[in-house]
Amino acid sequence: MCAGCSTHNNVTDTGTEELNHIEMICTIVHQLTRNLTVEQIKEQGFADYYVDHTTGLWPQAASGVPFSAATFQSTGDPIADLMEDLAAEQKARITYDNILRLVKDDPDVYDAIKFLRAREIVHFQRFGEGLRIVQDHLDSRNFYAFNPAFDKGGNNGCGNGCARNGRCRR
Repeated sequence: MCAGCSTHNNVTDTGTEELNHIEMICTIVHQLTRNLTVEQIKEQGFADYYVDHTTGLWPQAASGVPFSAATFQSTGDPIADLMEDLAAEQKARITYDNILRLVKDDPDVYDAIKFLRAREIVHFQRFGEGLRIVQDHLDSRNFYAFNPAFDKGGNNGCGNGCARNGRCRR
């Protein structure tokens, strides 16, 4: 198996699992809101949301900013992309930590969020492994000076196919 294949498989598997996380969060929100009375909706600050969506699911941040795929980034550079993935997993873990502080009194919600938090840690580890694999298979001492997905092999004139920073390994 090629070095990039295991990294690609980890990223693909993690992406699929993240979609499952969205489904779990939406299920929790649905179960918590499906039987609310108008009074409860008003008391809990849910009225503005209710006007637009009733109790339907509309993914958005706690601040009210709607979910958008526009926030996803891909540079085409596996190192930059994996670093961004690592940061995203840490942000998700912190968000789950904050939710856990708020739902201590609801064991069903607490347990589900605790599970999701644990998975974010696993995702962080997988992305870290992927980053290590990518870096281990680079043919350069300064792997931040080029894009390993784009700057492949070329020839800088030495005849050995070295395109990395003008350095030749011979």
